Amino acid sequence: MGKLKKWFSDDEGEDTSRLDDDFYTVSEEEALKEADKTGNKMILLEPRAFSESQQIADHLKKRNSVVVNFKRVTAAQAKRIIDFLSGCVYSIGGTMQKIGVGIYLCTPNNVNIQGKISDDNEPKEKQDAEDEIGW
Repeated sequence: MGKLKKWFSDDEGEDTSRLDDDFYTVSEEEALKEADKTGNKMILLEPRAFSESQQIADHLKKRNSVVVNFKRVTAAQAKRIIDFLSGCVYSIGGTMQKIGVGIYLCTPNNVNIQGKISDDNEPKEKQDAEDEIGW
């Protein structure tokens, strides 16, 4: 309550620099605990089997963003995992975006993604048409 009184006091000449220092001096342990509560993590995963897709879904359910690199699985396994994650992302109202060859970003609905990474393999005409349409 003392901090609130300092913030909302009528004394405009009061030194508030100490309050700013208190705000930015949070221990790493406290910051991690807060991130666990609010779901503000970016998880990087390289699944080795389809059975690990449930772990990815659990991170998404906790409202964490997940970057998935499929370089350690076969193409068939990667397709199965992508299909499973597509359903998970849809059910939580999130998004899934390809950000590289075999790398996908899965985000819950509390994360906004701006911009798009274009694929070098797309034909130039298709990219131009998408730019004109606004995709």
